[in-house]
Amino acid sequence: MPEPLEFSDIPTPIGTFRIVYQGSTVRVVDLLENGIAQTGLPPGAGRRKPPFPAGSPPQQLREYFQRRRDSFDLDPDPETSSEFDRRVWRELMKVPAGRTITYGELAKKAGRAGSARAVGGAMHRNPIPVIIPCHRVVGFGGSITGYGLGLWRKRWLLDREGAWPIRSRSAEGPRPRQRTLDQLIGTAHRRGPTVAAS
Repeated sequence: MPEPLEFSDIPTPIGTFRIVYQGSTVRVVDLLENGIAQTGLPPGAGRRKPPFPAGSPPQQLREYFQRRRDSFDLDPDPETSSEFDRRVWRELMKVPAGRTITYGELAKKAGRAGSARAVGGAMHRNPIPVIIPCHRVVGFGGSITGYGLGLWRKRWLLDREGAWPIRSRSAEGPRPRQRTLDQLIGTAHRRGPTVAAS
């Protein structure tokens, strides 16, 4: 007998997320906020309230936001997606918490070198944010761009994972107003120790 299709609402520091799942297979993660595009509930999904079983999708999502886990032992399987999107998402899920990858690097790993823009489209179509970690994809030189849930949430997620501020990756360095760890460390060394005024 197949697992029932269920959904749960998980309050977090950056908003309430609705997760739709069937056993360990996750179909949708929506941020329940006005102005944010949502995939919506599939027909027949029943609400599951806490307490959640250990290892269940809503419990794992809750533990992530409680800083009790950095990775998910789940099977993200959106109802609709192209083979290209799935290939990109599979490669993205290999990027661990605390690390980032550029759109160009991800395109190359997905077998489509030079298709950074197409990878951006796949990130935009991701119906399972956080679990398929599109927040870990950054622009050339570490710029924070393109996140459907809001750039401040992308920065929050990267900070929660220890990847923000982002280290500069390119020889040209970061964009002029992009804050990076390299810059902050350099500033701290130049300032020297703090001396109390007498």
